[in-house]
Formats: sequence, C-alpha cells, structure tokens
Amino acid sequence: MNLNVELEREEDGRWLAAVKDFPGVLVYGDSRDAALARVQALALRVLAERLEHGEEAPELVNVSFLAT
Repeated sequence: MNLNVELEREEDGRWLAAVKDFPGVLVYGDSRDAALARVQALALRVLAERLEHGEEAPELVNVSFLAT
C-alpha cells in the first residue's frame, strides 16, 4: 500500500501535510520533517483502526509513504 503525502507550506511558515487516501488525515508542523512525521503517525493509527474493524484486508500489510 503506497500512501501519497501532500506537503504544502502555509503563508505563516507552518507546513501542512495530508494523506488523501485517508480523509481527515491532515496535520500541521513547524517544519517539513515535523509535518511529515506527524502525518505518517496519524495515517498509521487510521490504518490500524481499519484493520481492527475489518475495513482493510487482514493479510500482512506493507506501507510506504511518498512525499510530494
């Protein structure tokens, strides 16, 4: 599973990161790296919840993040 991370710098200097494959997975960070780390952690939490509730395939999951 490849999750695309969209990164954008706001006018106030904060970084916005979002994973479009998971609605609502959107975070801010003081730096690009901070935003990327926070959005990856949130996406993994969402994926874990989906696995626990049977919303994703139960076989072994391999996740990659691609920052754009």
